[in-house]
Amino acid sequence: MARRAWLDEAVRRIEADYNRSADTHLIHLPLPHHPGIDLYLKDESSHPTGSLKHRLARSLFLYALCNEWIGPDTCVIESSSGSTAVSEAYFARMLGLRFIAVVPASTAAPKLDAIRFHGGEIHMVDDPRTVYAVSHRLAAETGGHYLDQFTYAERATDWRGNNNIAESIFAQMAEERFAVPSWIVCGAGTGGTSATIGRFLRYRRYPTRLCVADPEHSVFHRHFADRGQTMLPEGCASLIEGIGRPRVEPSFVPSIIDRMEAVTDADSIGAMRALSTRLGRHVGGSTGTNLHACLTIADEMAAAGEEGSIVTLLCDGGDRYACTYYRDDWLAERGVDWQRSADRIAAVLD
Repeated sequence: MARRAWLDEAVRRIEADYNRSADTHLIHLPLPHHPGIDLYLKDESSHPTGSLKHRLARSLFLYALCNEWIGPDTCVIESSSGSTAVSEAYFARMLGLRFIAVVPASTAAPKLDAIRFHGGEIHMVDDPRTVYAVSHRLAAETGGHYLDQFTYAERATDWRGNNNIAESIFAQMAEERFAVPSWIVCGAGTGGTSATIGRFLRYRRYPTRLCVADPEHSVFHRHFADRGQTMLPEGCASLIEGIGRPRVEPSFVPSIIDRMEAVTDADSIGAMRALSTRLGRHVGGSTGTNLHACLTIADEMAAAGEEGSIVTLLCDGGDRYACTYYRDDWLAERGVDWQRSADRIAAVLD
């Protein structure tokens, strides 16, 4: 009974935290060159932990609690490129639990600082492909629980509509000129967001199509085109944190995706920089990936004489990338020629 009482209180605390939070804003971003097309950004950076991953972390904790995989003395483990771990550290501290984030050594320092700020511990690995095995090992050594976002993201969220991101988008679009979007564009890190949106569209019978924007050096778009491709070649890695993976994750569901758009790192960074100038505040690299795919679709719609709306996600703020994506010398060292893309996209947005 004592354990059940603790679980009840843990769920109550997480639900109370949700009730204290307002919905995230939907920002209209005019496209002067395409007057028949409306573009919107769902600003997920306004969550308490600053990113889209706040929704996922809440769902993963509730899923684990309701399965009784987590108790009052459980050490919680996660493998993450940073943002998910920041949000999970927030919820672990709320419940008084120890939290260890297994992160690649290349993870941006501000993300590591944010994990520590929320009481999390850092376990770095040099090879990002080892995060899964190391997380399982730490869970076994501590008698803890590995949340495993890459497996459980697609099933931890109620895709039929329980205040999920898809339901929120359609509620906020209700009074817009084109209330039912022609396209929703998102990235894929675990595949959980794309699975939630894709299933919701089919369940509610919307004609909206789903495009997943994927870094060029990710396996997801390769797997979408050829189901036999499940791993990236050696030495192939993307600079865009939070989306794109070297292996196909269990939560990635390609059958409910209508289109995938591969985006180069230079185009992602260029779009990110241009959008940051347009908004007057910094956004993250994955938002740039999404925006580039949106503008590609907008160009195609305009060329075909189509009108409609496109909705995408502003995944997180850019402060976490001040020492990477917003440093010209850091990008130059990695051969990222982003300026031409930024200039081109700025002309579209200006």
